[in-house]
Amino acid sequence: MIKTLYIIFFSLIVANCSFKKVVKHHGVPFLEKKQALLKVNETNKNDIKMILGNPSTKSKFDNDVWIYIERKQTQSELKNFGRMKIYKNDVLVLELNDYGILKKKNFYNLDDMKNIKIVEATTAAGFRKSSFIYDFMSSMRQKINDPLGERAKKRKEISQR
Repeated sequence: MIKTLYIIFFSLIVANCSFKKVVKHHGVPFLEKKQALLKVNETNKNDIKMILGNPSTKSKFDNDVWIYIERKQTQSELKNFGRMKIYKNDVLVLELNDYGILKKKNFYNLDDMKNIKIVEATTAAGFRKSSFIYDFMSSMRQKINDPLGERAKKRKEISQR
């Protein structure tokens, strides 16, 4: 009886195991194939939206730059404790002119991303505690928090006691 229970239990565990890897997909599927349908100086905004859908993001500085992303992840080997591994990372950057016609198209895949150099330098703050801007902003903050100066009066009264 116990042997049959072990066999049933073991068969349930094995039956629920899958040898197919789990794939997490994010973004526009088949971006590489779909971007081939876009023709520079021919395709307009409506055609792009019909083929690819709405962009993943638009440029903050220029509304005529649309960015589409496709990313696929799967679990790595057991020795890496099942961490997610990126095996497909495609980015399509489309630049449109003032009339909504595709002006420029750049497609980057995972290999291209490895060749991009990222600058490690950071920008310092534009003001210091001893600067005019810092003094002005702190006085404005104080006036917003206490417009009638009631807190300052209470502090004087407490300190005089």
